[in-house]
Amino acid sequence: MNKTQRFKRVAKPKRPISTSEAGDDVVDHETRPNHPSKTLSIRVKPKPKPKLNTFPIPDLSFDRMTILSPEFCLIDALDLAPRLLGKHLRRDDVVLRITEVEAYRPNDSACHGRFGITARTAPVFGRGGHAYVYLCYGLHTMLNVVADKEGVGAAVLIRSCAPISGLDTIQHRRGQKTDKPVLLTGPGKIGQALGLSTEWSNHCLYAPGGLELLDGPEPEKILIGPRVGIEYALPEHVNALWRFAIADTPWISAPKNTLRPP
Repeated sequence: MNKTQRFKRVAKPKRPISTSEAGDDVVDHETRPNHPSKTLSIRVKPKPKPKLNTFPIPDLSFDRMTILSPEFCLIDALDLAPRLLGKHLRRDDVVLRITEVEAYRPNDSACHGRFGITARTAPVFGRGGHAYVYLCYGLHTMLNVVADKEGVGAAVLIRSCAPISGLDTIQHRRGQKTDKPVLLTGPGKIGQALGLSTEWSNHCLYAPGGLELLDGPEPEKILIGPRVGIEYALPEHVNALWRFAIADTPWISAPKNTLRPP
């Protein structure tokens, strides 16, 4: 039975309220001369507690999800980026749906490949379908999917995802007990949610085990816009519309007002 609160009626109601209307629990009553005894019952419902969920996708069995083939990523980063939308990343019990990405290409003044092959950037020049993981500002672990053939030097940054399963693990790794988009909208949050470090750089995403890139339904509509945080690049690359996101989803990082339909 819900806990009730007591209120004293200070004004005459427009019509009598009988005990049968008020219910079995009489909260307060007042008797006046020449009037029958009337009872008013007011129940205040407690606010429901928010329910956390794992955002399931109907009719999708993660045990039988297909790992994408090695050839899937052997294309230009600008072509691969929108194709990654709606695909999934899986590690252990965590499954994320990719909702926002950015393409980085050869001869791109915003791409890490512009520095050439170094100990840090060598995975970018590897074969498509591998991970390139780097540390940003010494704090944020950023996950990229290497694109194109070996030696090209291109990748797609995973900017945002939506949680599909393993929400408790994601929250623990992120140190944030929420199921709102703030949990996974930002590239550093993706690396943290998957429990990645730079040791995952050059990891094969199409081999079973570890971190896997899985197939998923293609989104009906997408948005495009300029990439984020590359003010140091040449104007032609700053303004290039190489950022892609699923339309009609809250799981997109800021700024959102620079995104539009293609």
